[in-house]
Amino acid sequence: MHPDGTHPGAPDLLLSDVTVGDRPGRAVHVVGGRIAWLGDAADAPRAGRVLAGEGALLTPAFVDAHVHATATGLALTGLDLHSRSSLADAVAAVADAVRTAPLGIVLGTGWDETGWPEGRALTRADLDAVVGDRPVYLARVDVHSATVSTALLDLVPGVRELPGHSPDGQLRLDAHHAARQAAYGAVTAPQRAAAQAATLAEAARLGIGSLHEMAGPEVSGAEDLRALLALARERPGPRVLGYWGELAERGGLDLVRELGLTGAGGDLFCDGAFGSHTAALSSPYFDRPETAGALRFGTAQLAEHVRACTKTGIQAGFHCIGDAAVDQVLDAVGIVVAELGLPAVRACRHRLEHVEMAGPGAVERMRAWGVVASVQPAFDAAWGGDARMYAERLGVQRALGTNPFADLADAGVALALGSDAPVTPMDPWGGVHAAVDHRTPGAGLRPYDAFDAATHGGWHAVRSETAAGPLSVGAPADLALWATGATLSGVLDRRERPACRALVVAGESLQPL
Repeated sequence: MHPDGTHPGAPDLLLSDVTVGDRPGRAVHVVGGRIAWLGDAADAPRAGRVLAGEGALLTPAFVDAHVHATATGLALTGLDLHSRSSLADAVAAVADAVRTAPLGIVLGTGWDETGWPEGRALTRADLDAVVGDRPVYLARVDVHSATVSTALLDLVPGVRELPGHSPDGQLRLDAHHAARQAAYGAVTAPQRAAAQAATLAEAARLGIGSLHEMAGPEVSGAEDLRALLALARERPGPRVLGYWGELAERGGLDLVRELGLTGAGGDLFCDGAFGSHTAALSSPYFDRPETAGALRFGTAQLAEHVRACTKTGIQAGFHCIGDAAVDQVLDAVGIVVAELGLPAVRACRHRLEHVEMAGPGAVERMRAWGVVASVQPAFDAAWGGDARMYAERLGVQRALGTNPFADLADAGVALALGSDAPVTPMDPWGGVHAAVDHRTPGAGLRPYDAFDAATHGGWHAVRSETAAGPLSVGAPADLALWATGATLSGVLDRRERPACRALVVAGESLQPL
């Protein structure tokens, strides 16, 4: 594969008798990893390889614009607590995991105490009672706090003195970051390889042609990222575009240059998450009025990161969920706009990840400065509206203003949809439908806009889009063939989740799946 993701030496490929958009009887000819021709199937050129569509729907492959591949794979192959409906159920699952795998660290993710009948979260005592001296790290569903066993605490020197440590084993802030680093540092190379392979296989099964990997020193580490990029290069399948979330002042741009990464950011944590009460708000939490979350950096630090990235043409990115964090990041971007000029900043397409609280002023600044909003519609589906976790944490009024997709789109802010897996599962059709069926009336996207944000939007977010779109002559041949006789309009209207029959990435067919 060439650096641009094409396979110039591969035999040409014809996808014949497919429905493209709302037009049946079409064909697409791929040469050198790019679309060379598209038109009526009756007029299609000869090709060395033919994939008969039999009337199935052909679309651009999805792009998941925010993924943590190793953690996602560990959830796919290990202890997934997303469906546990009570504290007792979660503890029983941990006990089962210990019996099934009697050696090594126990890693899990996805527990959510909201709605549990016991009315509380997991504690260290709960875990110690069933795991003994085994180290255990169980991330809350938002992955911004975790409950750990005593044995894991003992692996992290000084963790008990860090901000966010609690004697009950529920860790937030710096204590959580330190424990997570230790937990994932204990994953063996074979475990990591198996987890990453599981994520890439699951993405291919779902028709995802590209993943934006949000790595960083507090997330998964440089060696994890190197291994993932190498694995993606060695095997046919979804391409992986890497981001590294570390400030320039701490050497964050060095790895970006070394590995040729897409950007310096992604999960550069400017705040936390609503569920863990660590997203930074301009006014206190509704259910914990003693806190408004916390900002992790000074504005000057963020401005220096944006400045360093902009001067070298590197895309910066920031994790920011609460309105205080979003405003702080935009304040930093504004400083650099004043110093280096609007064209230089707009050319970088700096990214904001999540942007769950963004008022009119923030939306306008994002539009003016060409900032991309990388958003996760499944967050709203899981926690939005007037009676779920957002309402519990923020109060109903603020909850109904979260994830303002329509405001962003109507203002002309570029949107890219992602899952933040393993926080929510990779589910591209589900993400598109959730973006349309927003829990706040009027805040969702139009169906075709949502589909565009889940495909073309991901290419725009990495500054690699084709002017005429992902289904046009000259575009990289990242295509998905869906097992449905419906048109794209029909799939969107009926909220279908068709199975992927075949995935083509850079002209290479992964068929049959």
